[in-house]
Amino acid sequence: MLLRRVIGDALRARRQAQHRTLREVSTAANVSLGYLSEIERGQKEASSELLAAICEALGAALSEVLRDVSDTLALSEDLPPVLVPVGAPDSASQSAASPVAAPGSSDEAAVPAVEPAAAAASAGPEARLNRGTPKAKISADAKLSVAVHHDGPLRTTLRASRGPIDREREVVYAA
Repeated sequence: MLLRRVIGDALRARRQAQHRTLREVSTAANVSLGYLSEIERGQKEASSELLAAICEALGAALSEVLRDVSDTLALSEDLPPVLVPVGAPDSASQSAASPVAAPGSSDEAAVPAVEPAAAAASAGPEARLNRGTPKAKISADAKLSVAVHHDGPLRTTLRASRGPIDREREVVYAA
C-alpha cells in the first residue's frame, strides 16, 4: 500500500465530507487544481509544507490527517488475504472466511462468509471476481469492524468502524 495513495484518500475523504470542490480547496490552499487532484489520487507526493497548507484549507490539523492515515495503514497491515482461487478451498481460505470474534461477543452470525475471488496470476483463466459483495468482515474486538469490498479489478473499498457506540467513527477508503 502506497503512503501517497493513503494520504490522498484521507484528504479526499475530508474534502468530500465537507461537500467542498477541488477548486475551493485548491484556491484556499494556494495549490493548483490539477496538482491537488493528483495528490488526492495518489499520483503525486505532497511535501510537508504543501500537506500542511491543504490540511489548513480543510480546517484539519495535520496530525489528525496523519492519524487517519496511520489508522488505515495499521488496519491494512493486520488484514488477512481475502483473494483465493476459485475451486481451491483449503484451510487457508477457510480461516480467512471465519472472522476473528471478540471474547464473549455473540455477533458472529452477522458476519458474511468469504466468497472465492480472483487470486494471483497463478490462478489461471478460471479465476473470477465477484463484484460489489463483501469478501471479508473481520472483528478483532467488540470495538472494531472491518469490511472489504472488491468492486472490480481496480477498485477495492475498505470500510472500518471503531470506537465505543456513543463515539463511533466510520472510516471508508477506496482504491
